[in-house]
Amino acid sequence: MLVTFEGGEGCGKSTQIKLFEKYLKDRGENYLLSREPGGTPLCEKIRALLLEGKDEMCAKTEFLLFSSARAEHMEKVVLPNLKKGKIVVLDRFYHSSFAYQGYAGGQNLADLKAITDYATGKCRPDLVFLLDISYEDGFARKAKDENLKNLDRIESKGKEYHAKVREGYLALAKKEKERFVVIDATLPAEEISKIIINEFEKKRGG
Repeated sequence: MLVTFEGGEGCGKSTQIKLFEKYLKDRGENYLLSREPGGTPLCEKIRALLLEGKDEMCAKTEFLLFSSARAEHMEKVVLPNLKKGKIVVLDRFYHSSFAYQGYAGGQNLADLKAITDYATGKCRPDLVFLLDISYEDGFARKAKDENLKNLDRIESKGKEYHAKVREGYLALAKKEKERFVVIDATLPAEEISKIIINEFEKKRGG
């Protein structure tokens, strides 16, 4: 089973992934937690280039770099562990690319889908948790937890860009209602965690 967590900046994704991992661990589940881009030494290098690099790059270049890391991650990490019967939990997957480089970056979604299908072998998540939050609420939350001077290259793209990211995520959720669970990210963390666990158990039981 493939479970992915998605959302804009400051949505509390990292907190919810930790709580979900604790739930899986407490139940003795056979699972793997990984992230995009990342999960292998090569993918982590691509991550550093994408997020920590200071060089400006166009949305097409961003997407192709993300896709390269995604292909490597799928081949080396995700697919082998799914074949072993593990629950694979990902901090972001291809829906991030559709929202960020597609809807916000202005890239053609049909083109992105074709390349994504090639990179992933048409692997689809069984369940996508979208933690929905406005730009204002997300960055207000980040300001309390982090020094805003340390925003990565994509986080620092501004309000208009991130508003389009949110719109993109919500549009994707409407198109794929069978796999998306949209959650108000301003709810208390414990309440969000309960929703996630409940939806996971429903999906797994079905």
